[in-house]
Amino acid sequence: MSISVKVGNVDLKNPIILASGTCGFGRELSEYMDLSKLGALSSKGLTLLPRDGNQGVRVAETPSGMLNCVGLQNPGVDAFLATELDYMVDSGAGVVVNVAGHSNEDYIAMVEKLDPYKDKIDALELNFSCPNVKEGCMVIGSSPKAIEALVSDLRKRTELPLWIKLTPNVTSIAETAKGAEAGGADAVVAINTMLGMSIDIRTRRPLLHNNTGGLSGPCVKPVALRMVHDIYDAVKIPVVGCGGISTYEDVLEFMIAGASAVELGTITLVHPTRPVEIIEELEKYCKQNQIDELSSLTGTLELWR
Repeated sequence: MSISVKVGNVDLKNPIILASGTCGFGRELSEYMDLSKLGALSSKGLTLLPRDGNQGVRVAETPSGMLNCVGLQNPGVDAFLATELDYMVDSGAGVVVNVAGHSNEDYIAMVEKLDPYKDKIDALELNFSCPNVKEGCMVIGSSPKAIEALVSDLRKRTELPLWIKLTPNVTSIAETAKGAEAGGADAVVAINTMLGMSIDIRTRRPLLHNNTGGLSGPCVKPVALRMVHDIYDAVKIPVVGCGGISTYEDVLEFMIAGASAVELGTITLVHPTRPVEIIEELEKYCKQNQIDELSSLTGTLELWR
């Protein structure tokens, strides 16, 4: 019995990845779990220069979820390489580095900085989907042609696996996934947060000082599942599913819908030990149901006709 999975050429001991922006570089959550048990960690979204992120209130609770507009706060790629990359490697989990930018030139410069560390990095996760910055990211990620052109350019600059994190805030996520595949991406990650708002009825102002933010948590799971399946039907490259996963049953649903692996984020804010508990529950499920390879469940959804 094995719960190991593959995302393209990347081997993971299990399908559980901590989502970018929810675990920093792993240090804080290491107080609650053995990081080496995880399939991988996806780093905080990194930019060329340090970012303080957005000002004011940046997190708001919503029914069955939360909004955030942190705004890609991070120490910058140079500080990451100096102080955090080796920590992630030594954690024993796979290393996925999340890359963000405001322009094509930013992404190119970031990939060129990270490529020399290919012996320490398992994959680059290109964030084309952050809704909390005023330029770049989601603008690039809304156009299949723009995605294809940028991924094609980046593909020439590194042999590292390129995972493209897609925004759900588009008419057809299948089309943006096709753009990533056409450009030479190794996998797509879906979904990032959905653009939302919450209002304080006393002040008649948005709760978030950015006015809008990214919605995550269990409330987005049905949309995420549908989008993962749409992508799985549209492309041949692997899909990493995320959005509202909080139980082992959720993981199984995403895999059946077409995901090769999954990312967990919001749940770690509520139950920071859940990722490791889910891994143990997946092992138990496979034993009880005589499933030799957990990966065999990927894409086994049978639709009603």
